[in-house]
Amino acid sequence: MIKNGHHPMNTTGKDAGTNLGATACSPEKRRRTIRVWCDGCYDMVHYGHSNQLRQAKAMGDYLIVGVHTDGEISQHKGPPVFTQDERYKMVRAIKWVDEIVEGAPYVTTLETLDKYTSDFCVHGDDITLTVDGKDTYEEVKRSGRYRECKRTQGVSTTDLVGRMLLMTKAHHSNIGHSDYQQHTDNFGKGPKGHSPWTGVSQFLQTSQKIIQFASGQEPQPGDTIIYVAGAFDLFHIGHVDFLEAVSRLSDKPYVIVGLHFDQEVNRYKGKNYPIMNVHERTLSVLACRYVSEVVIGAPYAVTRELLDHFKVRAQDTTLVLQSHLNQAEHANICGNSQGTDQDQPCLASEASQQCYAGWYAAGYSGLVLGLTL
Repeated sequence: MIKNGHHPMNTTGKDAGTNLGATACSPEKRRRTIRVWCDGCYDMVHYGHSNQLRQAKAMGDYLIVGVHTDGEISQHKGPPVFTQDERYKMVRAIKWVDEIVEGAPYVTTLETLDKYTSDFCVHGDDITLTVDGKDTYEEVKRSGRYRECKRTQGVSTTDLVGRMLLMTKAHHSNIGHSDYQQHTDNFGKGPKGHSPWTGVSQFLQTSQKIIQFASGQEPQPGDTIIYVAGAFDLFHIGHVDFLEAVSRLSDKPYVIVGLHFDQEVNRYKGKNYPIMNVHERTLSVLACRYVSEVVIGAPYAVTRELLDHFKVRAQDTTLVLQSHLNQAEHANICGNSQGTDQDQPCLASEASQQCYAGWYAAGYSGLVLGLTL
């Protein structure tokens, strides 16, 4: 079982710890399961969406999320950025979601709640209107089957688009060089030498939110520890596909994602990247059901010491490397040729050859899929 929510688990309700998929539940207990409905466009999914779904799941036991079609969104709001199939997959990847309904109607009705045996629906404390100005939740509000959750401050799809268009850097975390070096040298360490949550979450200004998003699960005996690293900026369908593929490399994966600080990302990407700061990127990655742990401020160079710290075992890695890197990419890591794959700059640049030379020579050849994402 993937530790960060890959399977439906109730960890917040009065029956905390109950596996909702267990067959041993009595009919009476199954009838007491509170089913929660959420719906929306979920276009350019960000941690604000994830936080809304986290809060909704906390109000019940089983979370159903309806996602609108491209046609419905175009009619009421304008064309979406991502296709409906991409949006379906993005929502499925959020660890608090137990089930999704594709093509959910834009207006939430009692008929919809009854069809999916939902006790009530949950929406943020902002109003959603149809093209003719009507509240999309008017009917369920009148019936008393509507709940509100807090909207996440400081993030919205509009804000993220604005950052991209205006090319601003004001959103970057304010970490000076000396602080950055200290964080890098001490990543993964807390008061007792380690963090049970997310690498260096104690350095975040939003530590409480980190704890809410994190599973807090340590690797278990028999788990295969997989380390990946990068920016994971504007967490999107490509990131989900990648992390899902990584999680399938083992029957019991424990996927650790290393996130680079904003200054490091800006160094190798330039312009105003990253669009989301390291705090925001941390929450985005933690919400993914395929991720077990996050290292905040991971060093750019993947060293043998880093892999030893996380107990990435060299003997398990050869097959993974062969299945994910072509011959040219092998040569890039060894430093024997110039790379050409622009989607994988960490494996195709002179800097990356130096970055990965140490662990490659030491035999750590594949469980570290250190792409710059």
